[in-house]
Parts: sequence; structure tokens; C-alpha cells
Amino acid sequence: MLDTAPPTNGTMPTSERDAIWEKLRLPHHEHDHPPVTNANDVYKSGLSPLDKLAVKITDKVGSMGFFLAILVWTILWTVYNILASEVTSLHWKSFDPFPAFVAYLLISNVIQILLMPLIMVGQNVQGRHTEIRAQLDFEINQKAESEVMVILHNLEHQTDLLIQLMRHLECKISEEEIRAIAAEHDIAGKIESAKTPAAA
Repeated sequence: MLDTAPPTNGTMPTSERDAIWEKLRLPHHEHDHPPVTNANDVYKSGLSPLDKLAVKITDKVGSMGFFLAILVWTILWTVYNILASEVTSLHWKSFDPFPAFVAYLLISNVIQILLMPLIMVGQNVQGRHTEIRAQLDFEINQKAESEVMVILHNLEHQTDLLIQLMRHLECKISEEEIRAIAAEHDIAGKIESAKTPAAA
């Protein structure tokens, strides 16, 4: 940090003056982190055809449409066979006699056996999506922290330059301004001390 400004009366070559002024500038910040990645794109790119099938089945089974389809199928199946078995005047032929409903129970069990592992696979695949999103959120937070630190560093550098400029110009600070600055530091210290126990 330079304590005094370089002379500008023409006694120093322009290139040297520019070099001295350039020392006051912080180095240009380079963004060395990779660009932000879309969690959905990363998730979809890692899915195999079987994973996509499992996710689609899981989404369909977990919908109200699937529930209503099973409900309607159950009502139609049971009502028809009950009426066909108990009301002979209808002359309906029961293909799954009441009250056993053997065919209905067999089909229901087969559906459950097939769907249970598929749903578990689909849930595991969807869980991977959540993990990818959490990891990318963590990386974004790290990038944001890095950018904030650069901004704070620049602000501190600008503050130092302003202080040097005020000293060079022999600026006077009133007592009221000193008390205001002290009060701001005191408030900032109290806020920081209040945050420390909460973080612990």
C-alpha cells in the first residue's frame, strides 16, 4: 500500500506513473470454478433405460389415476361376481365365485409382487436425484462463499485506499463521526458475539 500519491507534475514519465497507479489495483479475480450445473441434466444423463422404466412405473403407481383404476377394477370385479353368484335370476355366469374371489386374489398378489421391487428401485433412483441436487447446492454455496470473500477483500482494499487518501488530504474527523463509528463497531461486535453461541 502506498502512503502518498505519485507526483503528477510531469517530473515522472507517464509509464512509470501508470505503473505506480496500477499497484493500487487488486489483481483481477479469475473464476476458477466450473460453471453451475443443472441437477436435472446430471440426473437424467446417468439413468439407464431400466432406471427410466422404474421411475415411470413408480410415478404412475404413486398417482391418483392408478388408485382410481384399481378401485374401479375392484368394484366392477367384486360386484359382478357377487351378483352372478347370489342373484340367480340375472342368469349371469360368475367367473370368480363369491366369497372366495380366488382369481382376484391371485391377480392382486401377482401385481403386488411385481410392483414392490419396481417401486423400491424407482425410489432408489429418485433418491439419487435428491443426492445430486444436495451436492450441487453445496458446490454453489462454496462458490458463493468464495465470491463473497473476494468482495469483502475488495471492500477492505478500498477502505485502506480511502484512509490513505484522507490522511494525504489531512481530512479532519469530527467527534460525532468518531462516536458514530465506535457505536457501529460496538453493534457489530454484539451481533457477532450473539451469532457465535447460536452456531455452537
